[in-house]
Amino acid sequence: MSELDTLCREIEDYLKKYAIDDEARYVIAPHIAKKSLEMNHLYQDLGFKSRVQMGAYMATHFPRLASLKPKDKLWKKFLYDAIGKVAPACATCHDQEHCFTCLIAEASA
Repeated sequence: MSELDTLCREIEDYLKKYAIDDEARYVIAPHIAKKSLEMNHLYQDLGFKSRVQMGAYMATHFPRLASLKPKDKLWKKFLYDAIGKVAPACATCHDQEHCFTCLIAEASA
């Protein structure tokens, strides 16, 4: 199993613990896990127009998990922090500890 496959499985397993139903557990969690390996923001790779849309989606399918996520932390960062790993897209980020660089760049664009 490759390192990416292992990361995907760990994210999927983590999400499954918080899934509200079988659809969230067996369809949505694997989809989010796969998309978390991509190089954009997670909300973008999932096809959402904004972080707000993604937050609502996560609150619908993983409400307990959504309630645990700090408002100032991005979903990808939150998920990978939860499993003690760094997302592939974040490996070259200079602000992994706080993960605000993306927000600052986006706000000034």
